[in-house]
Amino acid sequence: MAKKERKPKKGAEEQPKEVKVDEKKKAKPAPRKEMQLEPGLRGIVRIAGKDVMGGTRLDRGLMRVRGVSHTTSKVFASIIAEELGISPTEKAGKLTDEQIEKADKILASMHTRKIPHYLLNRRKDPETGKDVHVIMNDLAFAQRQDIEREKKLYTWKGYRHAYGKKVRGQRTRNTGRKGMALGVLRKTILGAAQAQKAQAAQAAAPAGAGPAKAAAPAPAAKEAKK
Repeated sequence: MAKKERKPKKGAEEQPKEVKVDEKKKAKPAPRKEMQLEPGLRGIVRIAGKDVMGGTRLDRGLMRVRGVSHTTSKVFASIIAEELGISPTEKAGKLTDEQIEKADKILASMHTRKIPHYLLNRRKDPETGKDVHVIMNDLAFAQRQDIEREKKLYTWKGYRHAYGKKVRGQRTRNTGRKGMALGVLRKTILGAAQAQKAQAAQAAAPAGAGPAKAAAPAPAAKEAKK
């Protein structure tokens, strides 16, 4: 037996359903608090050509320098602090101009200090054969030179670099694709070619001539003999 639909009572009126609004979405995000600087603390300090906020610690501020990682920043900060006579956790805004210049020189010649060789980023340099540590523009230049050398020697790495492929053995079946797919590219090329032909035909037709007549239908094939 089919269930009978219940009819609403005559006195009852339909009330609109209340839509619940998430209070978290409705509330606006709180404005970001600005860093309150201590008196006598500079706002921005430039270390090795990189801007560092004055409220950050020295060991953390060094991580903004290209060529200094999370591990090496602590080692470099301890060496700089020892030579400058400050604490590795000293805030960057408290450094004077002379101390910043000394810190830049120390960072540029960090491989001359007593540091384990495995922490240096350029070991057995092809030109000098020494273990060195390069930062900032010197590091970018060294990387470009290494890639160009691989391309000239036409090694497998150089071949992959030259053709824009992945170099370190990653899979390329699902990722690393560049450009449009072959089918889509072919459709676009054919569509553009057909549009160019149509425009050329319209330009070649005389101005007074009407639209071209449709081609006559092909003769029907003869019926096969029984």
